[in-house]
Amino acid sequence: MIHSFPPFVNSETEILILGTMPGIASLEKQEYYAHPRNHFWKIIYTLFDKLPVSVHFEEKIKLLEKNKIGIWDVLENCERKGSLDIHIKNHKPNDFQTLFSQFPNIRKIIFNGKESHRYFVKSFGQIKGITYYVMPSTSPANTMSFENKLKIWSTCFE
Repeated sequence: MIHSFPPFVNSETEILILGTMPGIASLEKQEYYAHPRNHFWKIIYTLFDKLPVSVHFEEKIKLLEKNKIGIWDVLENCERKGSLDIHIKNHKPNDFQTLFSQFPNIRKIIFNGKESHRYFVKSFGQIKGITYYVMPSTSPANTMSFENKLKIWSTCFE
């Protein structure tokens, strides 16, 4: 059984980015999107004009916070061989009812990949007052070019 991390959100958070479950590299480092070929941080830093990407996880989180962005995962725990979402079994979703009641400023959810969206909608449906955006996965398993991912991701921050 593997477990996701606590959410990085605060009272200022308006946008919540949701993955499905951290991959092996992230679980080992205990940091979101830790795989060196995952495009997540490069996309965020490029969109908010802050290149180069910091090597310090705390600074990455500060950049998100400064832009009223939080991150979490749809699943609290699951069984999974490897890092791919297609291998997820026996999953339990995180407690979003409590999260949204504690942080009512969240008005936008950006799903990092179709699978996170699929798991979320299956458990919670469409939540009133929150807009959903499904973005291409930033995972190295998604072979779309960085430039294309960046172009599509930029649309949900306009």
